[in-house]
Amino acid sequence: MSSRPLALALALALALLPLLSACGSRSKAATTPHSAQVPIPTVRVGDCAAPERDGVHGDAPRMRRADRDLDGDGTPEAVVADETMCTADGNCYWNVFVRSDDGGCERYAGALAGAVLEPLAAMATGAGVWPPVRAYWNLGGGKRVLVQEYQFRRGGYVLSDTLVCRREPDDRLQCTEDTR
Repeated sequence: MSSRPLALALALALALLPLLSACGSRSKAATTPHSAQVPIPTVRVGDCAAPERDGVHGDAPRMRRADRDLDGDGTPEAVVADETMCTADGNCYWNVFVRSDDGGCERYAGALAGAVLEPLAAMATGAGVWPPVRAYWNLGGGKRVLVQEYQFRRGGYVLSDTLVCRREPDDRLQCTEDTR
């Protein structure tokens, strides 16, 4: 998704973002999922968990379900966010829970940060391979979006790539890698 120089520049920009935002007069604590403290989940990735009470949430959570089929098998996985932790721009930490292979407990697979989750097309690499999920985090004002891609590895989601994009008037996302 990105070339090495672009990835290094983006990593540097994300690392400097908290320092730059502290210089302004913003009253909001965080504008991106990684510019402030990342919330700590109540359980570890891979642990048995209950979607209605586990994962990333605040002290008095209002849990909202948005179950989705993330692995392409036709059965939705439990996807839950604490509405009290969502931003005014609709960004949330979406806790994902997957059924264990033996049909037992649901296991915590991590929290995906974004306003929208988009499961990508499954790769033709065999059964049991989960496709990546792309999350879109609104950066305020509706014009800029942080696109984050998560890969499913060893029972949980890990952030694998990020890209800053601009929303065009026709609702397209114009990203730095686009050649148009």
